[in-house]
Amino acid sequence: MSGRVLIVDNVATNRILLRATMQAAQFVVDACATAAEAQVFIAVNRPDLILINLSDPASNPQGFCAALKADSDTSAIAIIAIGVADTPDHRLAALDAGADEVLTRPMNDSLLLARIRSLLRARATTDELLLRDSTSRALGFHDSQMHFTAAGRVTLIAAQTAPLHDLAAALNRGLDQPVQIRDSCAVLRDSDDAACPDLFIIPAANHCADVALLFSLVSDLRSRLETRLSSLLVIVPAEAHETAALFLDLGADDVVMQGALPAEMILRARALVLRKQLHDRLRRNLRDGLQAAVTDPLTGLFNRRYVDHHLPRMLEQTAVTGRELAVMMIDIDHFKAINDRFGHAAGDRVLVAIAQRLRNNLRAVDLVARIGGEEFLVALPRSSAAQAQGAANRLRRMISQQPFDLGEAHAPTQVTISVGVALSNEAGPDQQDMLRICGLADAALYRAKSAGRDRVAMDLSVA
Repeated sequence: MSGRVLIVDNVATNRILLRATMQAAQFVVDACATAAEAQVFIAVNRPDLILINLSDPASNPQGFCAALKADSDTSAIAIIAIGVADTPDHRLAALDAGADEVLTRPMNDSLLLARIRSLLRARATTDELLLRDSTSRALGFHDSQMHFTAAGRVTLIAAQTAPLHDLAAALNRGLDQPVQIRDSCAVLRDSDDAACPDLFIIPAANHCADVALLFSLVSDLRSRLETRLSSLLVIVPAEAHETAALFLDLGADDVVMQGALPAEMILRARALVLRKQLHDRLRRNLRDGLQAAVTDPLTGLFNRRYVDHHLPRMLEQTAVTGRELAVMMIDIDHFKAINDRFGHAAGDRVLVAIAQRLRNNLRAVDLVARIGGEEFLVALPRSSAAQAQGAANRLRRMISQQPFDLGEAHAPTQVTISVGVALSNEAGPDQQDMLRICGLADAALYRAKSAGRDRVAMDLSVA
């Protein structure tokens, strides 16, 4: 995986060795001796990840890490702390200072590279989602409400022979929320996308653990639709660096060595839950923004933007199946008079009610859209001329036979529609074919209105 790595280490030999390792892995590498020099590098060429030696008190590397994480412009830079004493307290202090990972010397190259790959994957996902979210916001599609962090859902996966209640109790206290304990079979069997945990914790340091089965479990959780977006934290035996590296490369988001302080495990778990919730919120904003971009806000029907992209695909499918596509242009008769007489609020009620009646009386495969002020488009795949004409007349009668509620201030009133219908015939899937069939349906609609309204007119080629 490509990326820019900055090495911050006051020992020249360390910088040389780390640079060689990073370059062999095809990273772009910068190196400097102090935190002050690192700030200059970051201002010119912002790195994706920093490897920093925390054992040099002269340059206050802990304060440097904390400042990076506190600044919104640099908070996404991943930090791996090196040169830390191999004790639980020192690891926890480095994580508290802002490091995403702590590796002690002598470092295992496999674990180092696997950890870098894992952090850069997470960084790339966050950056991509943030970029899409910023585009949605620029287009005006965003949630203006404040976001509140909800309690995360955490599941501890334990073998039935080793339920690990003490670990669950420690996590309960530290995360201030209940941690569910389930065995792997139940997790895979009962996966539910709506209630899927934000974080799975997998103990692989237990003497009863079958590491090969746990490798398979991580791969399975990462590949399944319901669990693929959940964070995975694996507890591995102390000094099992190669095992930890394999878990990371199989899709685990983080690994923690057995013997780590409960506070370290809680810190890591909380960070993974928060990152998962951030990604969920950004994905939800993107989905809602895309929906808003193709949806008419008043009626909830698709809009012209959606029609311009989806109707050519329907025409393409028509060419594959050999069955024709019918397109209806529908216009509300004398709609301006409704607005002038009863007000725009009453006119909006008519638009919403007509949209609902159209939606309720057509098939799921049919396209229904509002493409203008009082104009709707309906596309019916696999329809003959007779079927299309019958459907158009059915919709016309369904609109005219039941008066519309205009609100408490007005009596219900009758509304009629005019419909023009055209069929695809030999139309192809490109934009010109779409414009042609819509033009034919529009011309038929004009004839229907000219003939007195409240009627259906077919395109002359199929009439």
